[in-house]
Amino acid sequence: MTIQARIGEITERITRRSHDERSRYLDRIDAAGEAAAKMPRKGLGCANQAHAFAGCAPADKALLHGGRAPNIGIVTAYNDMLSAHQPYERFPELIREAARAAGGTAQVAGGVPAMCDGVTQGETGMELSLFSRDVIALGTAVALSHQTFDAAVYLGICDKIVPGLVMGALSFGHLPAVFIPAGPMTSGLPNEDKAKIRQLHAEGKVGREALLEAEAKAYHGPGTCTFYGTANTNQMLMEIMGLHLPGVSFINPNTPLRDAVTREATRRALEITALGNDYTPIGRVLDERAFVNGIVGLHATGGSTNHTIHLVAMAAVAGIRLTWDDFAALAEITPLLARIYPNGRADVNHFHAAGGMGLLIRELLEAGLLHEDVRTIHGHGLRGYLTEPGLAEDGRVIWRDGPARSGDPAILRGVAEPFQATGGLRVLDGNIGRAVIKTSAVAAERHVIEAPARVFHSQEALQAAFKAGQLTGDFIAVVRFQGPKANGMPELHKLMPPLGVLQDRGQRVALVTDGRLSGASGKVPSAIHVTPEAADGGWIARIRDGDIIRVDAVQGHLQALVDAAEWQAREPVQADLAASHVGIGRELFSAFRASVGRADAGAAIFG
Repeated sequence: MTIQARIGEITERITRRSHDERSRYLDRIDAAGEAAAKMPRKGLGCANQAHAFAGCAPADKALLHGGRAPNIGIVTAYNDMLSAHQPYERFPELIREAARAAGGTAQVAGGVPAMCDGVTQGETGMELSLFSRDVIALGTAVALSHQTFDAAVYLGICDKIVPGLVMGALSFGHLPAVFIPAGPMTSGLPNEDKAKIRQLHAEGKVGREALLEAEAKAYHGPGTCTFYGTANTNQMLMEIMGLHLPGVSFINPNTPLRDAVTREATRRALEITALGNDYTPIGRVLDERAFVNGIVGLHATGGSTNHTIHLVAMAAVAGIRLTWDDFAALAEITPLLARIYPNGRADVNHFHAAGGMGLLIRELLEAGLLHEDVRTIHGHGLRGYLTEPGLAEDGRVIWRDGPARSGDPAILRGVAEPFQATGGLRVLDGNIGRAVIKTSAVAAERHVIEAPARVFHSQEALQAAFKAGQLTGDFIAVVRFQGPKANGMPELHKLMPPLGVLQDRGQRVALVTDGRLSGASGKVPSAIHVTPEAADGGWIARIRDGDIIRVDAVQGHLQALVDAAEWQAREPVQADLAASHVGIGRELFSAFRASVGRADAGAAIFG
């Protein structure tokens, strides 16, 4: 298929902007690849090798001793506290067995932390969430630093975990990388019903016991949460960017097909090492075209706003400079093709059944909205992702053509009849700074809100004002000092029930914050990731109670309607952030807060 001219122009712009950094990155990983080829494992010192395989099974030890068979490093984010990651407990042995059957070996190279944002929402631990991404990247680098692997497979799904694993993998860009998902839990209490119970609880109309019962029915077993938040957006990205096998993102855990595709992913990882004829290093897979494909997928599915930060940070490790302007330009030409909660009633299981990733990619390819001629771990360009896996009688994976049309147009549609003509994200600019707004779940009549500011320095302060009945009339809640330098940029998901209640009562409300929101947030218009942040002297720190604020997702404006001379003369408000810098491990992250970059640069501690 011919790529649309505008897609080509945006890709070329990114390529030109990134040329010098990308060239240096490619030179570095090419040199690392050449060095590894000249000095494979047997070139390591004898003591080094002996340490590396001392604990292996005898047959594996023999292969590693010979130094000729490929060896996979497993980097795992397994723990049994995350429902999404609990199925990974079985994966290392599945992978080792599959590697042996294919004539190779596999070892757990290391584990990385995996925190659950669902557990920490509204709690102190959420202030470590974003920084955990960079810790995961560092942990991945440590795991691979033994230099005894010919490829790596990555076991991770959730919010900061996949971006962190990708960043760490790209730092070893000469190694092939295969990401292996575990799949979503089966459908439970519908997400819309869960959201209603949350709002009723916020209003004091149902008690904690009813709320807990509803939450337990929604999050009820092993697997990823079924709404289309950051975790499931991660899975979409890994597939459309070529790091998953085709069609594997949303197969439920602990099923014969899930185990079969895990074994197939292992076999494929062994095939694409430098020891074979299909060498596919991750640093070459994730190029400018792959990132453009990822952003198009993000817009087409109404994915998580967190990826306006994560994709920028991931690309930077590969020497690619993405900007929010790239997101905005691609949103203008990408239609919204999926309705998955919070953008609709369906969950990811319904999306998968309606045609899933194969149909989505088919539609975008046919419309010229994706680069087809990319490298992928599957080895057939992006057109190879129009297939989906099935089980043969002997338990092996067979590839078959994916669906040519949607099984449910209320969930997944073609480009000819999109849910809306443009993607669900918009970049806002104005005298308050730059921000991101997700419009795909916001009613059209709420895309522009102009109202007086009500200023808060924590989500707890807003919740207290709500419970006291003080949030009357139309207003824009300004919740500041929530950026990465201030307190690690937590998600402010607990703002949504009270603001949703007020909106449902007929008030015109919106949110402006330098913090983040969950990928599951939806119907309240929210200008988030405001940068520069308040703690960095950003203009959001100059807003006063009563200032008229305009959030305009149609024209892309974020404006304080204050006299220009007065606005310039105002001093930014300061805040005492000491309480956010100690306890629950936060004192260990002072170096992160001091060195972290701006949200629009990826909010990373690197570079």
